[in-house]
Amino acid sequence: MVEVIVEIEKCTGCAHCRDVCPVNVFELKPRDEFPSVVDDPAVAAKFQFRGEKSIVVHGPDCIVCEACLFECEGECITITDDEGKTHLSTYK
Repeated sequence: MVEVIVEIEKCTGCAHCRDVCPVNVFELKPRDEFPSVVDDPAVAAKFQFRGEKSIVVHGPDCIVCEACLFECEGECITITDDEGKTHLSTYK
């Protein structure tokens, strides 16, 4: 089974993952639903954090197209495919 993880501390809320995912793996939630999350300072140095954070709602539906991995500003998404191979975000 495919596993999709979002490192919430690095998520900028850009919504690119949600917008490009053909199978609706991601959903945005208001950042106030994550009161204990501290934004990653390395990501904050490059990008503005927005009012939402991305969460995985349909991870097993992921088809490992990697579209989200190329679009993720915060490089916060990791996908582990059916064969155990790890795919990491690399913002283009």
